Amino acid sequence: MPQSPRLADTLAAASRAIARVLAGESLNAALAPVGDAAARSRPAVQDLCYGTLRDYGAPDFVLRTLARKRMPERSVQALLLCALHELRHERRAPYVVVDEAVSACAQLGCGGARGFVNGMLRTYLRRRAALEADAARTKTARYGYPQWWIARVERAYPDTWTQVLGAGNLHPPMTLRVNRRKLTAEAYLAKLVAHGVLARRLGDQATRLDTPRPVEVLPGFAEGEVSVQDAGAQLAGSFLDLRDGMRVLDACAAPGGKTGHILELASVDLLAIDCDPTRVQRLQANLDRLGLRASVQVADAGDVSGWWDGRPFDRILLDAPCTASGVVRRHPDMKWLRRASDLARFASSQLRLLEALWQVLAPNGKLLYATCSVFPEENGAVAEAFSARHSDARRLQLLGVGDGQLMPDGEHDGFFYALFQKT
Repeated sequence: MPQSPRLADTLAAASRAIARVLAGESLNAALAPVGDAAARSRPAVQDLCYGTLRDYGAPDFVLRTLARKRMPERSVQALLLCALHELRHERRAPYVVVDEAVSACAQLGCGGARGFVNGMLRTYLRRRAALEADAARTKTARYGYPQWWIARVERAYPDTWTQVLGAGNLHPPMTLRVNRRKLTAEAYLAKLVAHGVLARRLGDQATRLDTPRPVEVLPGFAEGEVSVQDAGAQLAGSFLDLRDGMRVLDACAAPGGKTGHILELASVDLLAIDCDPTRVQRLQANLDRLGLRASVQVADAGDVSGWWDGRPFDRILLDAPCTASGVVRRHPDMKWLRRASDLARFASSQLRLLEALWQVLAPNGKLLYATCSVFPEENGAVAEAFSARHSDARRLQLLGVGDGQLMPDGEHDGFFYALFQKT
């Protein structure tokens, strides 16, 4: 059995990744070198990175309070954030965390900061109660989000804003979508039971695992019997009201979760497009694993002249780029990488895409506008603006989501859906 990586090694690797996030890089990109260098250490490093970023508000407050005007270089700052997260969650003895953090300095090429790191962490332990009390009085530290994010959620959901923020800091559930072309949800549940995997049904094809597991160990995954997809995301397929023979467009389709679901639900003529070549490769790989076929193109959905052949679509799914505020528990770096100005930018882009795609929708066809966001500025406001511009766009009611906003909770992530029919 392989040994667990030393905490010093984990702290050093996680600190390198966190430093890159602090510099503006996504966590997925920052973690990529970890997988290349030491595959066995990746789970521990990833766990520490995700925890540190979910927890970032309080450790950052503590660090700035103790450092005052002596904020260290970025790599040391990242190391201290990771170590403070470890100390706050008490998974190891405090002296172990301090000693291993000091040892990690050499791996990070900042051996001269060992005394500084040692002093900062020991000062935190000595003054912990007072520092934590001060942190709890600031919203950013208490709730773990930037102030602008908290303010907008509080304004949008005055009665439930703390629950919305809290849900975004939970560990996300792992939910599977059973490929109905290969077997029923009941049959797949029986397979899981036979393999000692505890799970339960959430919907027609959704199955939630009690404990997340690597996809490689899931029965039937390699054979395309299941895909990993949040229960809230699985609603898109049913909202589209698909029937065999329809011509369907999946715009902004990569990495292909909803694309595969569409093809599992009906035998349709599907065009899937996305502007990112690397993500399109992932989309095609997902379809290949599922044994499904679609026309796949690298294209900008908003530039209709670049990809449309003149034949209208019966159904269009626009899973629009957004702040990802509804899935932030899966991407905790987004909390700290996004800016308030991004809301207007995303809303403008979403409206541009809606305007372009409306041109290629057939009369009586339906277009589903979807985001994984909880901010009304890029959800309801965009849907209302689009409706105001188009007298031929009738917004249809969607069963179970009221105004279209699905809030994150223990069962699913946060999404917004608006279904328009061309009259």
